[in-house]
Amino acid sequence: MNITITEDDRMFADALNQFCQQEIAPAAADIDEDSLSATAHIPMLSDIGMMGMNLPEIYGGAGISAVALYLAVENLAGACGSTGSMLTAHFLATDSILLGGTEEQRQAWLPEAAAGTKLGAFALTEPNAGSNPAEMSTVAEKTKNGYRIRGVKHFISNAAAADFLIVYAKTDKSAGHRGISAFYLDRKSAGVEIGATERTMGLKGGHVFEVALDCEVPAENLLGGVAGNGFRIAMQVLDNGRVEIAASCTGIARAAYEAALCWANTREVNGHPIGEFQGLRWMIADMATDLEAARMFGLKAATKRQTGERFSLESAMAKLYASEAAGRITDQALQIHGGYGYTREMPLERYVRDVRIMRIYEGSSEIQRNIIGMTVLKNN
Repeated sequence: MNITITEDDRMFADALNQFCQQEIAPAAADIDEDSLSATAHIPMLSDIGMMGMNLPEIYGGAGISAVALYLAVENLAGACGSTGSMLTAHFLATDSILLGGTEEQRQAWLPEAAAGTKLGAFALTEPNAGSNPAEMSTVAEKTKNGYRIRGVKHFISNAAAADFLIVYAKTDKSAGHRGISAFYLDRKSAGVEIGATERTMGLKGGHVFEVALDCEVPAENLLGGVAGNGFRIAMQVLDNGRVEIAASCTGIARAAYEAALCWANTREVNGHPIGEFQGLRWMIADMATDLEAARMFGLKAATKRQTGERFSLESAMAKLYASEAAGRITDQALQIHGGYGYTREMPLERYVRDVRIMRIYEGSSEIQRNIIGMTVLKNN
């Protein structure tokens, strides 16, 4: 497959990178240090159209290519991982509507989300159902006017600040994953309770919450108008999300790599830049190779995504490789900085903490290996 980055894609990415470095990056350390919510950046992201970058123009989105979207997420996450996490969580919610909603639902719900006047949250994970959504215990029982949703969701990004949640629940408990449905839920609905902000190791500004549900939703809030299509929607959404996770990993890894290059060229030992030492050069070589490979995996998945073909294999490979490569790159960058890298005066330890979750959420590395292995064996 040929990976094509058009001149428009490059110009868009370069302009966005400049914006992110000037407007987003300076606040990243304070967001992390004080666990400030990255939602504070929504107004400026809205002003430049980033809140709807994943959506077509017909619904108020930017209408950019999947490759340009990958590059945009990479640049944003490289400036502030927490802000990237907040935005991509919003994308999961709006992608659910785009991929699973009726045309009427898309027209009703997506324009405000694209404009940034309504923030979304994607409520799939539960305390006892992370890697296998079919094990979820949240149920949606049919009522006279709609559905009553009862259950608990966990580690839900944006939940407290969100205006709406896309909630996945079982409408048929006996049907396994085929009994899962998806609903649009106003976050202020009676019976929606948001817990305290979870204390996390990294991405401290990308707040996550437990959400307890015992609420009524009207029948028209069932996505697609058909019960039982939720699992299909969620899997398609997660294919998109994994490409965006790969982009986030590459962005943070690139920031760490560039910091290491600068340090290797300026830090001296016995009158020589440390970059002159063979051992450190080999570390830089490994980092450069990992970073390039991660970006190629991500761009390949993004290219396949914009063809409209199924890209589950490519997205799983991209997410797996980029998340694990980012762990290696950020760790090596910290090592190159020595004791300085371990201090909170520099961003290296933040990069290490921020990328650690990438191997877990939206399908752990082990789940990605399962997807890849099963697909490869099936196709050969």
